[in-house]
Amino acid sequence: MKRILICSALLLASATGSFAQNDIFESAKLPPRKGWLLGVNGNFDIPGGDMAKRFGLSYRMGGSMHYKTKSNWIFGAKVDFILGASIREDSMFSGIRDNSGTYINQDGQRIGINKYERGYMIGIEAGKIINVSRKISDNGIMLITDVGFMQHKILIQDKSESIPELHGDYRKGYDRLANGIYVEQYIGYLFLSNNALINFHVGLDIAWGFTQGRRDYLFDVMRPGNEKRNDILVGIRAGWYLPMFKRKSEEFYFE
Repeated sequence: MKRILICSALLLASATGSFAQNDIFESAKLPPRKGWLLGVNGNFDIPGGDMAKRFGLSYRMGGSMHYKTKSNWIFGAKVDFILGASIREDSMFSGIRDNSGTYINQDGQRIGINKYERGYMIGIEAGKIINVSRKISDNGIMLITDVGFMQHKILIQDKSESIPELHGDYRKGYDRLANGIYVEQYIGYLFLSNNALINFHVGLDIAWGFTQGRRDYLFDVMRPGNEKRNDILVGIRAGWYLPMFKRKSEEFYFE
């Protein structure tokens, strides 16, 4: 009986120690990792400033590449494509529309013309992850600032190609091309899982473009289109990352 009790006590002690070790391992905070983050991003934007006078709600889609250090600094670059379908330039095509707002082609027929917002933003980024996770040192509040080049215009589609005023270089007299530098600030939450299944970020950002019109003459308002502009986009931003971190052996591996 005494031997049985001793064996049972040893087994119980061994199991308790095993569970304790597992609990310690599970609760231990994982150290920060370094490596590349390849991302795809999306924005839903509300325009402000001069942007709101020309366009309505818009979207951005793009990609990014960042390098993350062990101290949770981030450096990289991104590109976004601006997409929208809400145009607020009331004076456009005033010379080729009738009183009802319908477009008239060279044969006097009423046709439709499609107008879209199109553009892009390309920039370099730097930021910091403020760790707030109890288990993973890579996760937390992400602050990123980027600067770069912004361009946007009104894309005009005359599918019938029957309005001479919108052919070739004449189209440039209506498209409101503008470009210049921009500064953008993003604040969000970054989550990088340890099991490679979920890696994302979501947050708010504001982009401020110091742009200028780039057309020498606008036909509908009969003046140059070279005014200086303050183009603002305030949006909700989210994205998905593919991490490529380094092991202790310094070999890259995909998360």
